[in-house]
Amino acid sequence: MRYISTRGRSGPVTVGEAFLNGLAPDGGLFLPESFPVAPETLVKTITDWNYQELASVILGLFLTDYTRQELAACIKKAYGEQFDTPAVTPVAMVGENLGFLELWHGPTCAFKDLALQLLPHLLGVAAEKSQRRQELVLLVATSGDTGKAALEGFRDVPGTKVIVFFPEDGVSTVQKRQMITQEGRNTFVVGVRGNFDQAQAGVKALLADGRFREEMAAAGKSFSSANSINWGRLVPQLVYYFKAWAELLRQQALAPGETFNVVVPTGNFGNILAAYYGKKLGLPIHKLICASNQNNVLTDFIRTGVYNRNRHFYQTISPSMDILVSSNLERLLYELVGEDPRLVAAYMDQLRRDGSYRLTAEEKASLEENFWAGFASERETTAAIKAVYDRYHYLIDPHTAVGYKVYEDYQEATGDRRPVVIAATASPFKFNRGVAAALFSPEVAEQTDEFVLMEKLSAASGVPVPPGLSSLKEKPIRHRRVIEPEAMAETVRKILDQ
Repeated sequence: MRYISTRGRSGPVTVGEAFLNGLAPDGGLFLPESFPVAPETLVKTITDWNYQELASVILGLFLTDYTRQELAACIKKAYGEQFDTPAVTPVAMVGENLGFLELWHGPTCAFKDLALQLLPHLLGVAAEKSQRRQELVLLVATSGDTGKAALEGFRDVPGTKVIVFFPEDGVSTVQKRQMITQEGRNTFVVGVRGNFDQAQAGVKALLADGRFREEMAAAGKSFSSANSINWGRLVPQLVYYFKAWAELLRQQALAPGETFNVVVPTGNFGNILAAYYGKKLGLPIHKLICASNQNNVLTDFIRTGVYNRNRHFYQTISPSMDILVSSNLERLLYELVGEDPRLVAAYMDQLRRDGSYRLTAEEKASLEENFWAGFASERETTAAIKAVYDRYHYLIDPHTAVGYKVYEDYQEATGDRRPVVIAATASPFKFNRGVAAALFSPEVAEQTDEFVLMEKLSAASGVPVPPGLSSLKEKPIRHRRVIEPEAMAETVRKILDQ
């Protein structure tokens, strides 16, 4: 299977080359030249497979450069003891038709682990096959969770360096602490005085800068990304939506032949795009429900067909979704415009130039066939955390709470009562202030040390704190760089000169 750019100005490449490059040379995103067809056995035997077996089947459809043995070895390394449950991504059914797909059982307690525990192994095989001898440098922009997951996934992997940029004042205390205490001789963490969009724009500019890449290549460095602009970050996320379907069937929350809805709190559009690709492969999803926080650019886009980033940027209690430029939307746009890369390039040029673009009526209708969208205010997010805890004695983080609020709005607007799975994207203990404000009071949340809040929440709820989070406070700070957004290229040069 060959991979092409959404913008059409780069030739087809192998999947390994797509992984190693991260971003296409023309600035577009890689995707399959033709979408695979799932085997009939996938539907018939879905409930028989564990996570690793299911991953081998799903990923084998896309990663055709890898032998069955190579792929199985990568998967075995990725989904083992570093996850605290053999199910890897269990579904917690809290009501007759409501389940939370728990994506936070990995080492960094967020859904990014499901891809970033696997990506280093995929890249290693790809580099070996292509006989690349250069050091691979992963450039990462993070709104909080991707950074830690990438740092942990690539820590001390031979032949790699990982440089993570995060908004200095735009992540939770726990998220920041996870990153700045990161161990590993090849890990580097840099705070940016700005927001995630600025960090992401800086990384994409570096990856697309031919002169910069040539300069670094002469020094023995090649670049890729661990953000979901990299196909190797996105494609592993399809697996857990199939696992969710299997769990619904296994728990008899869904009958064979029935459809279900999926709610995904998202900012960069990668997690919900993976669910959409799962639907294309045969997942019986009725509606993909896109949940946004106050930075509701995606809600407006799906409802109106207008993407407009010219708006106020909010810092919220769900910081991983504080995004106004959703990079993965470009892959969906490619389908909406009839797979015409010229139209994608024109829309992206318009977004860069004017900060907005408008779909045609036909393109908007195609979007609405699969997607429904809503958003939650800060007050509504806090109320949703408390409502779920009071109703089901189930603890959720603010991002998952955004999903729950939008799910309620969807039901009210449509009357659709079919089974639903909400992607629970992070452990509640990564966002203690937001959760404590809901369960205790805003005053307690603001006046108490976040690590003390972590223990108070655990004691009140009976839910144990994940070991990787409870020990954070005692870890020494190892990364202290803080820069302006325009200094990112020079910072990369300095790090690589060390």
